Amino acid sequence: MNYRTRIVSSLSAIASQWDALVAAQTDANPFLSSAFLDALHESGSASAATGWQPQYLTVWQGEELAAALPLYVKGHSYGEYVFDWAWADAYKRNGLDYYPKLLAAIPFTPVAGSRLLARSAAAESALVAALRGLQEDNGLSSTHVLFPPEAQALRLHEAGFMLRNGVQFHWMNPGYADFEAFLATLERKKRKNIRAERRKVQEAGITFRHVPGTEAREADWRFFKRCYDHTYAAHWSTPYLNLDFFLRIGRTMPANLRLVVAEREGRPIASSLVVHDAQVLYGRYWGALEDVPCLHFETAYYQPMAFCIAAGIGRFEGGAQGEHKMARGFLPVKTWSAHWLAHPAFADAVERFLEQESGGIDAYIDELREHDPFRQPPPSNASCQK
Repeated sequence: MNYRTRIVSSLSAIASQWDALVAAQTDANPFLSSAFLDALHESGSASAATGWQPQYLTVWQGEELAAALPLYVKGHSYGEYVFDWAWADAYKRNGLDYYPKLLAAIPFTPVAGSRLLARSAAAESALVAALRGLQEDNGLSSTHVLFPPEAQALRLHEAGFMLRNGVQFHWMNPGYADFEAFLATLERKKRKNIRAERRKVQEAGITFRHVPGTEAREADWRFFKRCYDHTYAAHWSTPYLNLDFFLRIGRTMPANLRLVVAEREGRPIASSLVVHDAQVLYGRYWGALEDVPCLHFETAYYQPMAFCIAAGIGRFEGGAQGEHKMARGFLPVKTWSAHWLAHPAFADAVERFLEQESGGIDAYIDELREHDPFRQPPPSNASCQK
């Protein structure tokens, strides 16, 4: 096919073509939109200055965008949620440079979704070939594709990439009538604990206000950012995202956003932000200005669950890691990433490591499923997938 490739450092000039290509994918989500990605870059949250140099790989057929990949040159491994620090350390101890590397991902967002955006199998093959060529031409150590759907991961494996698995926890809504209907499916102890957690928050005088993104004012976003920053500081960490980022997504993709605000005596004290489309809700960020027992569970889990039930949203992805989510009805789900290392000896060593790690991940998931919180078979995710 007569394809040509082009590196794009900003999506602003091709936003309409990019969004049309995303809309054509079966595993798309709001984080792939030009609005979300541009907000990261234009706000400076994910930019060359912060170690995320956008190098979007695009494949064109005539004037049509036939395939694309959200791609970055990375000078570190922060904000990825698939940890390769040990690999970087091994390179360093052997006098080799691991950074810079190529990374196909959504910055700071451990959400699975299409990475190989393509209109056809031929266009996808051209995209993967261009990706490999980009790494070789620039002498980079490695290429990493994070959180692709399983089918894309397997196709990358066929193209020579090594695969790695991880675990997340997702909550499924097969069509609960209300929150009590969900609780009725849980084991008695789990059901009792959730009710006790919710009661503690209620007895503390906390009420909740849901603010759809379409109704959020600048003051709402400024308050959320205060909570977000406060919680990062409490954990001796630095927040990745700045206020400009939140204000930008509030302007450009409000229909996909919802703030849950916790209040006491009419005064806001905590907030969480969720991102959603018609099928899936994604728990993203939370923060509190006061320490109230169980407030995190109510603000970041139970209130969004109730919204999913009311809105008919079939899946709630709670973010990275967190075995504690299982006691609240979340179930383990395998995630994927694909990796290509240029150095043959290191590639062999990593491949052996990944084979061992994969067996451990499978055993871990089996063990988790033995502690299923449901008193009857858990909700089938067949009716909850996009």
